[in-house]
Amino acid sequence: MRVSIRVRPGSGRTQVGGRYAEALVVRVHERAVDGRATTAALRALADALGVRAADVRLVTGHTSRAKVVEIPDDAAAAYRRLLDG
Repeated sequence: MRVSIRVRPGSGRTQVGGRYAEALVVRVHERAVDGRATTAALRALADALGVRAADVRLVTGHTSRAKVVEIPDDAAAAYRRLLDG
């Protein structure tokens, strides 16, 4: 399943939840340098969904804050809970 996320690098702490337009907000402490924020965001999303990091794959948005990622279909309910919470 493909979903949209919005990465906010440089946050005080890592946090997954909330909505930016139709995207799930993923706040990470790492700065947007050399892909560190993207890597941290994918790892944080996997942790929040309760799946392995290898199961979360970046599809588009390598250098953008707006990203499309692919998650396992069985994580869809968890994604919706995070989006609404």
